[in-house]
This record gives sequence, structure tokens and C-alpha cells, in this order.
Amino acid sequence: MSFDSDTSSQGGDHRSFLQITRDRLLFEMLRSTRKNSKSTWKVLIMDKFTVKIMSYACKMADITEEGVSLVEDLYKRRQPLPSLDAIYFIQPTKENIVMFLSDMSGRSPLYKKAYVFFSSPVHKELVAQIKKDSSVLPRIGALSEMNLEYFAIDSQGFTTDHERALEELFSENAEGSHKYNACLNTMATRISTVFASLREFPRVHYRVAKTIDASTMTTLRDLVPTKLAAGVWNCLAKYKMTIPEFPQTETCELLIVDRSIDQIAPIIHEWTYDAMCHDLLCMDGNKYVHEVPSKNGSATEKKEVLLEDHDPVWLELRHAHIADASERLHDKMTHFVSKNKAAQLHQARNGGELSTRDLQKMVQALPQYSDQIDKLSLHVEIAGKLNNIIREQCLRDVGQLEQDLVFGDAGTKEVINFLRTQLGVSRENKLRLLMIYAALNPEKFESDKGAKLMQLAGLSDDDMIAVNNMRCLCGPDTKKSTGGGFTLKFDVHKKKHAHRKERTGEESAWALSRFYPVLEV
Repeated sequence: MSFDSDTSSQGGDHRSFLQITRDRLLFEMLRSTRKNSKSTWKVLIMDKFTVKIMSYACKMADITEEGVSLVEDLYKRRQPLPSLDAIYFIQPTKENIVMFLSDMSGRSPLYKKAYVFFSSPVHKELVAQIKKDSSVLPRIGALSEMNLEYFAIDSQGFTTDHERALEELFSENAEGSHKYNACLNTMATRISTVFASLREFPRVHYRVAKTIDASTMTTLRDLVPTKLAAGVWNCLAKYKMTIPEFPQTETCELLIVDRSIDQIAPIIHEWTYDAMCHDLLCMDGNKYVHEVPSKNGSATEKKEVLLEDHDPVWLELRHAHIADASERLHDKMTHFVSKNKAAQLHQARNGGELSTRDLQKMVQALPQYSDQIDKLSLHVEIAGKLNNIIREQCLRDVGQLEQDLVFGDAGTKEVINFLRTQLGVSRENKLRLLMIYAALNPEKFESDKGAKLMQLAGLSDDDMIAVNNMRCLCGPDTKKSTGGGFTLKFDVHKKKHAHRKERTGEESAWALSRFYPVLEV
């Protein structure tokens, strides 16, 4: 989920969403413990989920600057540090409370004092459990709800860490499943904590379940947006009463829809630099691993880098078309060489093109250029790797057919011809192509039609399940006429069966940039 503006409407706060999240963790949580603590340095203890929250928003240097000398895992065995205070940033679960009480109870607690911050609202029963232990209570310096339980993935976006949400909410087994309600409740809580951080009270809009007629039963799958909206609203109503300075009237808009409004967007190849990196490279979140020359120059070594807002090149190019990004990177490198006298001398001496590796070696003695060339070299390498993958996997042909299907310029004939002739296309890309085709034409996969297409593509029965699952997200078939009789058709020209309309006045210089999602920010 993302926002269409970096600014908050409440009080004219011009910090980005990521910055707001970072400030809350560093100042509202860590720095607040300084007031009543005699310990200069503290231990920060987190569970597996909250450590992810922290790592998305803050660097280790930020945490150390706020007086944290050691970061520990709640569930790992820890050395007693009775002279130091501890800050607990944990989810309010029964298991976490048991671990906390184990740390701080008895005659020999692990830490001198504990400042406890919960990522989301804590149940009264768990608070009562803490208060029961008379040895722990005097050792608690703070017991607070941070209401911050999401991953701030960039300056405007966040996730709630529900990778299996589609399966838990939309599968055939979702009806009456415990996972269905648990997923919705947790998701509602985490979305609500975003507004707790922003100090915004949204007007909640959601997609209402639609049926063809009164005889069609509404399923739990149809009710996902309705139930999620109700859960978010219940959390927000509590915030109005419990969070200081939380708005009492609506200040912004929240729109809740489900994936059925646009099944194609997550599957079709998107051609922006950011999308290509996450689609084609083996990245872990925003972490990219590449090889750089070692300091002694004898070999290469692996280096991890984060593609995030701190990188100005990434920030500038991430939403550009891959072809545009490649051209701009070439121009940037050329400009760098033209402005760098040492680079010019090196180029003149060799009488040829300046390679990235040569440039890296040359600027080792020029620290003022080091950071700039490192970032440029990184993105030149990434763009080159992406273009090689695009060429090797015939992605331009795949992408062309994908978009032709969406815009009604191709159909069954073109899909069959493609599967018969393009033998170099990978299994994954054939699968994605058929998932798009199934989302656009679910009727084409009835009876044995789908099986024949899958057989032609050389895909397995497991792949067939993925294709058929696209039909689970389809709404009721409203294409069929409910009226009787017949109609006269005088238009002899075949009309395009398009699922997206061409945008007028937005012609792009770059190929494969026609597709756009139903909802855009």
C-alpha cells in the first residue's frame, strides 16, 4: 500500500512516511527512556517481527546514537546485564509476555529496569498477567503501546507482511477457516497503526460485494473488503479515545479493495527500473548482492547494497522505463568522465573507452569521487544485467503478447502460435502468460480447454492449479445477457475484446509501456 503524497494533511507535516516512522522509533520510543533512566547505555530487545519493523526504518548507527549499546533477540539465550536498563519493543502476544516476565522476575533479573513498548494494542488480560508478578512491577520504567506494526518499505509505501493473504482469504477452503478471520484481524490492526503514526483519521471507503441476483449467495471471499474496512474502523474508533492529539474528525481518505479489481497487475511484466530489479534479480527485499574488486585488486568480493531512498541514483531512476534508465545512466557516466580530469587523462592515455572496472581502480586515490562513482557503477552493472536477462529470456516478445492480450490486440490464436514457436521462453514466463490469459478469459479454461493449453506450454499439474486459481478471484460473470430473444447486429467489423482502454494523449517513446494498473497513485 502506498500514499499519493509525501505530506500529511494534519498540521502540515512535510516529512515522508518513512521519516515519520523512523522518528517515532528513535525519538518517541528510544529517546523517551532517557528521562527516568540512570543508565547511559541500554539493551534493545525485539522479537522476529519487530526487528523487521526497526530494520526497514532505521540503521544501526541511528539506534546506537540513541544510547543502545546492544541489540538482542527476545528468544535467544542472553547474558545477564543487571547494571543496564532494557528497552523491549515486542508484539503483545502471550508468548512474548512469558519471555519478558522470565527475564525480569525473581531475585536476579537480567536487567536493572525494563521499558516495554508494544507494537500494537495489548489485551487487558496480558496487562493483568504482568501486574500479577509483584517482583516485576517495580522494575518497569514504562509500559506503552507504540501502535506501529508495519514495514515502511520506502518514503511512501508500507506492507503488513501477509504474503499468504490471497491463499488465506480467497482459497476454496477460506469458508469457515480460522486463518481467514486471523488474517483479516491482524491486517486491520496493522493498517490502523499506519494512521496512528500519521495522526490521521481516515474516511474509510470499501468495495461492496456485488452479486448478479438475489439468488446468488455472497461468499466470504466477496466480503473481504467489507470485513477489513469494519476492522480498521473499529481500531480507529479506539484510537480516538486513547491516543493523545488523534483527530476526532476525518482528515483523509482510505480506499479498501481486493485483488479481484485487477488480477493482472502483479503478474504482467512491468518495465520500470524498480519493477525489473525486483522481478528479475535475486533480491531479498531491497537488498542486492554484487561483486566488486577487492582492496588488494587480486580478486572480487561480494558486497551487499540497499536500493533505497538514501541512494540518489535509485531515487531518480526507479520509476523510469528500463530503456530510459539505461540511457540516463550512460549519460551520467559520460558526464562524470567529462568533468573528472583524472578520468580524462586515463582515457587519453589508453586511447579508448573507459571501463567501469578501470574507473573504480582509478578513483581509489580520489575519495571525493568515490561515493559517486560507486553508485553509478552499481546501477550501470544492474542495468546491464537486466538488459542481458531481457534479451536471454525473450522478454520483449513475452511482454508484447501480454500487453496485446490486455488491450484486445491478441487472443487464443496468438497465444497458441506463441507457445508453439517460442521454445526458448522459460516455464515461469509461460505460466505468467497463461495466468493473464485465464484472468482475462476464464471461460477459455472450462472443461479440457485449459488442460490442452497447459500441455502445449509444457506446464505441470501444479502450474495448472496456479492458473485455475486466477478464476477464484474473478467476480460473477456479468458478460452473459440475462434477457431473452435475440438482437440484430449491423456492425460487421470485429470489435476488440479489450480489458484496458488506450490512454489518449499519453504516447510514450518507449515500447511496452502501454499497460497501467486499474488503481494508480
